[in-house]
This record gives sequence, C-alpha cells and structure tokens, in this order.
Amino acid sequence: MEFSQMGKQRLTPPGCKDITFLQKVVLAAVSGACGGFVGTPGDMVNVRMQNDIKLPLEKRRNYKHALDGIYRVYSEEGLRKVFSGASTATTRAVFVTVGQLSFYDQVKVLLLDTGIFKDNVLTHFLASIAAGTVATLITQPLDVLKTRQMNAKPGEFRNMWHLVTYTAQLGPQGFFKGFVPAFVRLGPHTVLLFLFLEQLRQNFGVHINC
Repeated sequence: MEFSQMGKQRLTPPGCKDITFLQKVVLAAVSGACGGFVGTPGDMVNVRMQNDIKLPLEKRRNYKHALDGIYRVYSEEGLRKVFSGASTATTRAVFVTVGQLSFYDQVKVLLLDTGIFKDNVLTHFLASIAAGTVATLITQPLDVLKTRQMNAKPGEFRNMWHLVTYTAQLGPQGFFKGFVPAFVRLGPHTVLLFLFLEQLRQNFGVHINC
C-alpha cells in the first residue's frame, strides 16, 4: 500500500491532477504482488492451522505457532513447499490490492466530481464499501483455489489447470464458495482501513492547495 501511495505521488502531474485509472491499477498490482509473495509462507501455515481441526487426530500437524509451522514445513517438506500456493496467493494479493486501492480512489473521484459529495467521512465510507465489494468479488475465486492448493496432499493436483478444472466441476458457485463470510471479513477491513487513512491524512498529513 505504501509503495502504491508513493508511486501515486511521484506520477501525479504538475497542477495536482489525478493519475489515470490504469496507472492506479499498475501501482496497486505491483504492491500486491510483492506483499503476496513475501506473505505466502505465513499464509500457508495459517490455512493449515485452521484446517487442522477438520483432520483425524493421527493426521493433524499440530503446529505450535506460525514460526514453528514454517520451520517444520521447511524441514519436513522442503523449501518449495514453504511457498506452496505462491502463484495463487500472489495473484490473489494483486487482485485484492487492485480492488481496494484502485477502485477506492476511482470511486472517490467519481463521487467528488458529481458536486454532491464532499471530501468527508460519508464519501470515504461509500467509496470504501464499493472497493471492498469489488475486491471480494474479484478475489474469491482465487481465494478458493489458494485454499485448496495449500491444503492439498502431495500429488493431489498435477498442476494449476487440474485444480481449476476440479473446482469447475462444482459449477460457477464452486469458485465463489464462502463469498458472504469473505465479504464480512474484507468489507469492514476495507472500510476501516480507508476511514482511518483519510482521517490521518486530513489531520496529520501534508495538505497541498491546488
């Protein structure tokens, strides 16, 4: 997120004009890709720890904590398994960051351009709700694939295409399984994120008079 904001400041043309929507998407995508790849080991262990309770006692991994989980995966399954699901996790992170940052900025600009809305909490709330909805919608299929990939037994899926076709057998709803809980998690997170960010900007940030 910080990378995206720094890039936006650098790319903003003289005269305080906003950057294009495509530039916002690219900046958000790069930020999401970096964060998604670096966070893959922790995300993988988190998924396994949550899934452990569903397994029979003799098959549970029983990681003590996240660091123990990462260490055990590395020592028992190898470095490659530590980054299991990196492709889907990174892609998901790209989409969720694009959905949050790009669409929040764009919806906010559109609301302000109407002349009806002002740069206040109501505008920030509406823009963040829209961003949270878009982010959940475009990332849910990847979230489903990522969770299945991280929970898969060795050799269960030959490749990503095998995983996609297996999920497709469940129908379109198979890619959006858990959409409501996902929105309940990501929606409020997005709203609070941007409400606090805007308040910090307005009260402690640098104000530029155009």
